Amino acid sequence: MAANQVFVPCDVPSKARETYIENYRLVTRDSDRLMLFAGDQKVEHLNDDFYGEGIHEDDADPEHLFRIADQGRIGVFATQFGLVARYGMDYPEVPYLVKLNSKTHLVKTAQQDPLSGALWSVKQVAKFRDRSGLKVVGVGYTIYLGSTFEAQMLREAAEVICEAHNYGLLVVLWIYPRGAAVKDEKDPHLIAGAAGVASALGADFVKVNAPKKEGASSAELLREVTRAAGRTKVVCAGGSSTDEKKFLQGLYDQIHTGGASGNATGRNIHQKSLAAAVAMCNAIYAITVEDKTVDEAVALLNEPCT
Repeated sequence: MAANQVFVPCDVPSKARETYIENYRLVTRDSDRLMLFAGDQKVEHLNDDFYGEGIHEDDADPEHLFRIADQGRIGVFATQFGLVARYGMDYPEVPYLVKLNSKTHLVKTAQQDPLSGALWSVKQVAKFRDRSGLKVVGVGYTIYLGSTFEAQMLREAAEVICEAHNYGLLVVLWIYPRGAAVKDEKDPHLIAGAAGVASALGADFVKVNAPKKEGASSAELLREVTRAAGRTKVVCAGGSSTDEKKFLQGLYDQIHTGGASGNATGRNIHQKSLAAAVAMCNAIYAITVEDKTVDEAVALLNEPCT
């Protein structure tokens, strides 16, 4: 992908246009697809995703995430501001996407509809980028559609997108239908609606859960979602850890059948040992960015890491 092939939204000012194009080409590796390594669960799921049965001991250390992002093939590493500030100086070649809002999973929907307000501002992130010299290329924000607090999150997300584009930063929205009003969080029609909201807000990418419906192919259901998103690129959440080949086949189908433009994967990568996590990154990257087959990607899982 050449610079003149990058779609640049009209809200990116001329002074930031070149930065936006550079950031987009960097995170997509000129493929127009995004391999997002998600490392934001330290807040979202507390220590549940990092310590316990079936989780490698390497994952207990927060720096494990940075080692993976540094050694594996990824498009961008998404995590909270504080972690980038504390570890980023040792991993300056990693492209970072700063997650602006996060909440824990302690307060359940049955107790209160979810609300995840902004913890940091785009301006703070942009200043940090300029002072640190790190490759901070974008920001992320989560919206829980259907929550009684959705208006606050929608307003904050809209402001985030306008301000981020002003600095040449990319924006990924995490959008999950969730709350007492939502009966089925994986409903295909509802997820398509969420993708349409991301487009209306002007997001560059939207991360959604893969849709599910009994008796139907998730990848085929995804077609409605990617069409609803229009020029906003859709990436699917990786979900909880599963069989590696099954995961890679699902990713391939999401892209080639459902029209997705990549993935956002966390637990299926970082819950492994460093060597295995790097290999999994490389396999996911092969399908997402290099357009390899599932068999070619699976073969990478068995290659020694150098």
